Amino acid sequence: MVKAKTTFVCQSCGQESTRWIGKCPGCQSWNTFVEETSVARPKENTVRGLVANTDEPVLLKDIAPGREERYKTGMAEFDRVLGGGLVAGSVTLIAGDPGIGKSTIALQAACLLSTQGLKVLYVSGEESTAQTKMRADRILNKTANSLFIVNQIDVNIIVEFINKLEPDVVVVDSIQVVYQSGLESSPGSVSQVRESASLLTQMAKSRGMAMFLIGHVTKDGAIAGPRVLEHIVDTVLYFEGERYSAYRVLRAVKNRFGSTNELGVFEMTSSGLAEVSNPSEIFLSERAKQSSGSVVVPILEGTRPFLVEVQGLVARSAFGMVRHKAQGFDANRLALLVAVLEKRVGIRLEDQDIFLNVVGGVRVEDPAADLGVALAVASSFLDKPVPSDIAILGEVGLSSEVRSVAHIVTRLNEAEKLGFKRCIMPKNNIKPRSDIKLKTLELIPVADVRAALDYIRK
Repeated sequence: MVKAKTTFVCQSCGQESTRWIGKCPGCQSWNTFVEETSVARPKENTVRGLVANTDEPVLLKDIAPGREERYKTGMAEFDRVLGGGLVAGSVTLIAGDPGIGKSTIALQAACLLSTQGLKVLYVSGEESTAQTKMRADRILNKTANSLFIVNQIDVNIIVEFINKLEPDVVVVDSIQVVYQSGLESSPGSVSQVRESASLLTQMAKSRGMAMFLIGHVTKDGAIAGPRVLEHIVDTVLYFEGERYSAYRVLRAVKNRFGSTNELGVFEMTSSGLAEVSNPSEIFLSERAKQSSGSVVVPILEGTRPFLVEVQGLVARSAFGMVRHKAQGFDANRLALLVAVLEKRVGIRLEDQDIFLNVVGGVRVEDPAADLGVALAVASSFLDKPVPSDIAILGEVGLSSEVRSVAHIVTRLNEAEKLGFKRCIMPKNNIKPRSDIKLKTLELIPVADVRAALDYIRK
């Protein structure tokens, strides 16, 4: 006789309780506990026992070092974010807003991997096999002879398919719709997501096959389901960008096999996601000339430099409280830079609304963008355009000093390659015997924000 167990589970962090609680003691969220009923099944009927690893413990010194096997997906941008390719036996979670392109890039990678002779199983829980076929025909010109498609959401049946086909790569689209029949809670609930993801991850590890899990996000942008979902996988990738914009940014926030600082840029086209090999030209292609509040900043994402346009708009506040809004930049960092402009430079912004936008849907976390943001705000307030041939970079301290940044040569070479003639940069980055060797780019070293603003005012 099976027993039904009723618990209350927090939808944000997965915290469990025997009774309903208004405020979660784990993540401090309000009204996130939902009632779930699970049924304990006999151990011999569970699928977990079929995929458990039965290897005996061994001494660390006795383990022979081996090289991790990687599969190239055929998309250089995707491989860069993964750390050089897809590792056999790894589990990768791809998350993003609805319609951003998660299923498209997963199917595109599956098709390209299958053309290399790898056996791929694509489990579609949200689309029929006919719909998946139509998408595959649109994004791939080659014949995928070893790509298997199935429409299934029962994780027990999915495991049977994996045991039968023994694929090299598995794609589950999406983890929020699959379920285990032994749990009475509905698909997408905390317990279903946790147990299904744990089972599939354990199977991928034991069989040495690579696996993609597609994940939904909440209205706040966090991955839906328990936080344990991000902990049990090897790699977590986020798709960023405006839904109605053609450009997408793929960012790794967790990667056990590579750097989390790499970034991939794609363009959504009628034939799928196209790689953008030179995103700097894309981000700057529609830049307005001689417009106040517009500056160009050379930023660095991992080992890759590219230039982005930062736009600032300052207008007198029509309400009692001023507003500081930032798109693609940390709002707290913007408030800090505004305070530096007021206290150290003498620009009166206390009654001004300030808006900041990073063009192209990119989110800038590089501190080298500080000086560019400060000058964009000052340029808009003074209505003084920044010359279009100037690039700006530097970290700003609370005393308005411009601090040095890392990988200065890589940033300057990118600016020179795109035709910029001058670059305002930290004074401390120019040292005796410097390895900076440029042909046409003039370097303008500054020690503080005031010196940079004085040069713009000339």
